[in-house]
Amino acid sequence: METTARPVLRSRVWPLAGGLVGVLVLVLATLGVDRPVTALVVLLVATATTAGVLAWALVRSRRERRAYEDDLTAWAAERAAQGERLRIARDLHDLASHGLGLITVRAAAARTVSGPDGEAERARALADIERAGRDATTELRRMLTVLRSPGDDAPLRPAEMLDDLPQIVESARSAGLDVALDAEDLTVSAGVGLAVCSVVREALANVLRHAGPTRAQVVLGHDAAGLRLVVEDEGPVAGWVPHPGAGVGLAGLRERVATLGGSLASGRCGRGFRVEAVLPDGGRS
Repeated sequence: METTARPVLRSRVWPLAGGLVGVLVLVLATLGVDRPVTALVVLLVATATTAGVLAWALVRSRRERRAYEDDLTAWAAERAAQGERLRIARDLHDLASHGLGLITVRAAAARTVSGPDGEAERARALADIERAGRDATTELRRMLTVLRSPGDDAPLRPAEMLDDLPQIVESARSAGLDVALDAEDLTVSAGVGLAVCSVVREALANVLRHAGPTRAQVVLGHDAAGLRLVVEDEGPVAGWVPHPGAGVGLAGLRERVATLGGSLASGRCGRGFRVEAVLPDGGRS
């Protein structure tokens, strides 16, 4: 659903008032005034009429201005609501993509394990699935609580920062992905840190779904273009059956990165897949 266009103040009050005063002047110019008393009466009538027209125009313009400001306030609130709905949709997508993706991939990988260690691996897989399901359920309940709670009663959680990257990578490792993290010690804004975490989480979830427990690397650094993030994998493991997602994850990431003035590119890289984000924010601490 698209947001309505920004309201524009289009008032014809003052042009109309000017036209009325102009007509009055023309009418007075055609009158023949031959006595002082008549001239005084005409002057008083003209002054009163002009004052009345100006007063009407002033009142009407103020009324239109208030209506315009009300429309502008409603428009701004609608845009804010649209932005919040998009943010919630992205969070829900991240939650479903990451949590359910881990569960699916872990179950699929454990199902193919054979040999003497098969039972132990399946037991570990069930424990990982239980933990991922519990975490996803907790996050979903937290999000629903925020949606149901009015104003300041909603529970808050700190936004993710670059310090949370190792935890995100470790979560992917627990699902069977062999991930190497190479991140410089950088100082970035809160919005950029949150975007980086979102890109890494979505990219690793895509690797798990499409390539299975393969090898991947996450490289985060700073160059002349700004903050550069690369997530790349080595391609699907032998016999892996891809589990496609909804197909909107990368599109949502592009929008999020673009709002910060950056860019995100993705595509095949050899047998694997590469996601690269450039953000004009960051620096060496």
